[in-house]
Amino acid sequence: MFAGCNKTAEPAATPAPAAKTEAPAPAPESEEPAVEEPTEEPAQQVAEVEYATPVPIKAQASFEGIKASGPIKVAYMPPATEFNYYMAIGAGIDQRAAELGVETFMLAPQSGADILGQMNMLQDVIGQGVNAIILSTHDENAAAPLVKQAVEKGSVVIIVISDIPDFPTPVHGVVGYSQRKAQKAIGEYAVKLMAGKEVKVGLIEGQPGYHATERAEGFLEGIKGADNFEVVSRLDGKWNVEGGNQAAMDMLQAHPEINLIAAGNDYEILGAQKAAAALGRTDIVFLGNDGDTACLEEIYAGNIQATANTTPFVMGRIALQVVIDSLNGKFTGGFVETPSVVTDASNVLSFLQKPEELFPAPSKVY
Repeated sequence: MFAGCNKTAEPAATPAPAAKTEAPAPAPESEEPAVEEPTEEPAQQVAEVEYATPVPIKAQASFEGIKASGPIKVAYMPPATEFNYYMAIGAGIDQRAAELGVETFMLAPQSGADILGQMNMLQDVIGQGVNAIILSTHDENAAAPLVKQAVEKGSVVIIVISDIPDFPTPVHGVVGYSQRKAQKAIGEYAVKLMAGKEVKVGLIEGQPGYHATERAEGFLEGIKGADNFEVVSRLDGKWNVEGGNQAAMDMLQAHPEINLIAAGNDYEILGAQKAAAALGRTDIVFLGNDGDTACLEEIYAGNIQATANTTPFVMGRIALQVVIDSLNGKFTGGFVETPSVVTDASNVLSFLQKPEELFPAPSKVY
């Protein structure tokens, strides 16, 4: 993933030839050796972070007047600290920032439902005049007026963990996985997994918004045409474990025929699995979305079938690199797609055995 380069050392200076004399002269008792100029040490280069070729977006902000000046300061503003997924993105941001000598800080409310709290924090950060803001929000429309202010003040604004092409106001870039595509892959995986068996689906969505819509519709696209699949319940799991637990409890009691639950994120599916266990249900297939450490461990344990692993740590590194490239004139806008892979028991160890790329780290060594 990373490529580096080294600066070529300057060649040593060659001593000048001795002057000619008409007749040989006795050699002096001692002759000081020619002094070579010291060679230049190769400069230490920081490995580059490669990312996909940007795809144009509809809401593209201008880069006129954008440039790096003085020490670079970047704000990372996720919707909440209650989700380890966003902390994993932050860990990737911090690691890349440390490599580049860039100052970063994170500011977010505790709850993902605290939209007003995030907007107040965004207003404060705009007032600080930071070089860039890496933003993820559960309410694009509420954030739009403030994002507009940030762009007008000269801050680079990058939307992260999204693939939205038409944010309500122009932004400089979008970094994230294709949410519809990731969940479509999960839907297709489910069809193959169930192999013609009759399937009654409970779909746990997130709080209404772009993310919830894209993920749910992606899953539905994945199972489209599979006559053995029927969605019998769709409920809001509020993006968290408690919400997923309650949604699953409600749908399983109302529709005990459900034998597969798909959720908008891993927290909801973790909650759903706990609800099913409390009801004594061991016949249900659970499918998530994110790549949260706890979910990966539950997949290894056999309690959850699979998730769309969207590699948040890698996403954070890419987001910070896009910011730096924006300030240096190398990035000129668009959507940068980050990796997503269906992860189940067949490949989960390849992620659990890289604890340095997970947040929090796994509960044990795998």
